[in-house]
Amino acid sequence: MTTKQAPSTLQKMGLDTPMALALHLPSRYEDETELLTIEEAIHQGRFNSAQTQGAVIRNQVLFRPRRQMIVTIEDETETLNLRFLNFYPSQQKQMAVGVNIRVRGEVREGFQGPEMVHPTVRAVAPDAPLPVSLTPVYPASVGVSQTIIRKAVTQALREPSLQDSLAEFLPKELMAELLPSHDWPNLQAAITYLHQPPADANTQALLERTHPAWRRVQFEELLAQQISLKRAHAIRRERHAPSFPRAKKQSLEGGLLKVLPFKLTNAQDRVWSEISNDLSQSFPMNRLLQGDVGSGKTVVAALAAARVMDHGYQAAIMAPTEILAEQHYLKMKEWFEPLGVKIAWLSGSLKAKEKRLAQEVIENGQAQLIIGTHALIQENVSFAKLGLAVIDEQHRFGVRQRLEIQQRVGSELFYCHQLMMSATPIPRTLAMTYYADLDVSVIDELPPGRKPIATKVVKASRRDEVIGGLQSWLSKGLQAYWVCPLIEESEVLQLQTAVESFEQLTQALPDFKVGLVHGRLKAEEKAAVMAAFKANEIQLLVATTVIEVGVDVPNAALMVIEHAERFGYAQIHQLRGRVGRGSADSVCILMYAEPLSMAAKERLQTLRETSDGFVIAERDLSLRGPGELLGAKQSGDAMLRFVDLQRDAWLIELAQQAAERLLAEHADLVERHLERWLGSRAEFLKA
Repeated sequence: MTTKQAPSTLQKMGLDTPMALALHLPSRYEDETELLTIEEAIHQGRFNSAQTQGAVIRNQVLFRPRRQMIVTIEDETETLNLRFLNFYPSQQKQMAVGVNIRVRGEVREGFQGPEMVHPTVRAVAPDAPLPVSLTPVYPASVGVSQTIIRKAVTQALREPSLQDSLAEFLPKELMAELLPSHDWPNLQAAITYLHQPPADANTQALLERTHPAWRRVQFEELLAQQISLKRAHAIRRERHAPSFPRAKKQSLEGGLLKVLPFKLTNAQDRVWSEISNDLSQSFPMNRLLQGDVGSGKTVVAALAAARVMDHGYQAAIMAPTEILAEQHYLKMKEWFEPLGVKIAWLSGSLKAKEKRLAQEVIENGQAQLIIGTHALIQENVSFAKLGLAVIDEQHRFGVRQRLEIQQRVGSELFYCHQLMMSATPIPRTLAMTYYADLDVSVIDELPPGRKPIATKVVKASRRDEVIGGLQSWLSKGLQAYWVCPLIEESEVLQLQTAVESFEQLTQALPDFKVGLVHGRLKAEEKAAVMAAFKANEIQLLVATTVIEVGVDVPNAALMVIEHAERFGYAQIHQLRGRVGRGSADSVCILMYAEPLSMAAKERLQTLRETSDGFVIAERDLSLRGPGELLGAKQSGDAMLRFVDLQRDAWLIELAQQAAERLLAEHADLVERHLERWLGSRAEFLKA
């Protein structure tokens, strides 16, 4: 009987093959190639890391002012104290009196003379040779030492199987043509260099990841991603989907255009034409509809749903939050119920009986249009004949969730058309990488009558002044939002802050009705407050970020965002878009508390100066990285490990060109390249 061996700490980190270890590249380097005398280290090591060595002449544990270990070393030039505030008995033995140790750290002036606090320490012979290359420092999990990783990586680099995995197989003529002016090493040489850079290496270029060795690795990774996306695009076109050409009678599509109280803008007309063309194809649409807050994406989605229903198929609209899904539901009811469309509502908060009834009408096909939250992609939901899935605020769903709806709605014969919508514009670099499998439509025009929103930045110390201005605003018959701070650490704290603001504003504004909405309210209570606000029975709505998306009250033309420094670019941009929907001049006040960090100051300044969603999205990308904008963090998989989309943007086009050439001329190399770089992660790039 054999016992199953527990996975090692390296296996838990995913470092279970020579290739995985080879691609576990250093995050920084330490220069252990130079050894100073203690006297030199004391002079040169202030505010800089220095390496020296000496024999331990004293090792004592003190208990005042707190428990600490003080080790004193000396050489022929000077003595130096090493201070350890956290230490183990094994370290006391390692640094016993008489042992020769090599230490590295910053030197500073301590109570008892020059000292290093928590330096790196190694016991060595007095004449032990110095390393000939910079010492790599690797990303590591708790409990995994750098020594373990370094040994494992060094061993992996010697493995014969790795030589095959890193073999150069990209055609030389292709590389020479695409990269004529780039003198990059081959992949194996690049990876070896990054793990073992020589003492005279350009450390700055290594740390900034602009060194030719890094460039080669980044190019190869981007190439794998581009190949995967282009293949996914081609595979989608081979799948079979129901074709929905423009119906001759256009019963619902034409009827919807007649009942709408407005004409489509030119931009809406253009994107509807693009979507209409997609729906008439016999392969599944995979289109992203971008448009700033309030640009009219919902109308276009409704037209797509009408087209599908005209052909006897169902359409589903999925939103990430109940409040947004509910806004869609109310809007669709207003437009479609007069046309005789049966609409089903499905969310996690429904009672068991209501949920069961909704599932029945979805499954038997009575429901033509289905609207809900992620409850739509749960196992017990079966569609009778789903032709279109609309996913709103798509970046709020994880990659896995987007795949799930794609897989769920597909059958052996048909795949469903997909329309993703986002009010957060996708920066160009993101569109070229993670969204390369999507066709993108942009509504770049606001409906007529929409006025620009004036944004003001105000200190929290002027709160009473802001409340005074709010009073005169409400006296004109207009409404307003007061948004409470985002406190990620505690939903309870966030609620408490909202309740306090609600009570203070109710007291300060006795002539007006103040309402409160937050995440802890039941769905029906939220709906009641929102309905009262829409009907102007409530003049001031105090809210947490539940109103971030989907709320449409044209008479609400003022928004105050409390502690605006705690919000990100996209959140403030989304919140600000709740005003400016009527004919009145609209204002958004960003109230902040001091002191402000440099990042917060820059963020508020950018938001005051521009309402261009694309400019804001680019800044957001540089701040947060692609993971959060994509919803990739929810999948648990980082999709580009070595590429920074802004720093390395120029590489993306080169990788795109190389991917096209490889797919067209060297199909035999494509699989090898994908397996080397992506393995099982390739499926994420099809989402």
